[in-house]
Amino acid sequence: MIRLQGEHLLLRPLRAEELDTVWQARVNDETAPWMSTPQAYERLRQRIANSGEFVDGWLDLGIETGGRLVGEVDARRPPRTMPEGVFELGISLFDVSDRGRGLGTEAIRLLTRYLFEREEARRVQASTWVENHAMRRVFEKLGFVEEGVLRSFMPSERGRDDYVLYAIVYADRSRLDA
Repeated sequence: MIRLQGEHLLLRPLRAEELDTVWQARVNDETAPWMSTPQAYERLRQRIANSGEFVDGWLDLGIETGGRLVGEVDARRPPRTMPEGVFELGISLFDVSDRGRGLGTEAIRLLTRYLFEREEARRVQASTWVENHAMRRVFEKLGFVEEGVLRSFMPSERGRDDYVLYAIVYADRSRLDA
């Protein structure tokens, strides 16, 4: 089981009893309506059961601070979808009051460092809505490089949103600690 201790948070396996907390956060997330369908609930249940280790190319971890689950972070490398050594990240902080406190930055730093050091990553990438300036700052602060805009990429309540792709490569991993 993967557990990554940071200065202000712990990345750890999600627990079965946290299913409803994670589900409610997804239902409340208006930017990702496909994450709150009945089929998505069952997939979430299975992912929580497998949390803490890579299963079918997915690693799901809870973000805990002060003994409280405040979000989730994941690394993805589904079979036959990306070249060897390439991982994609996702993150969600559930409550607005937990954003802007450095928790997302620390979670992305810890997981990215782990992927380079323990999972033989050569490239770690992530994308975000072009208007999500806070998340964009997180990636830039950690040394991720903006690689381009994915036009009309993500379905949303607004239609289809443009997303920005960021990546950091193994040769630049020291930027994570800059």
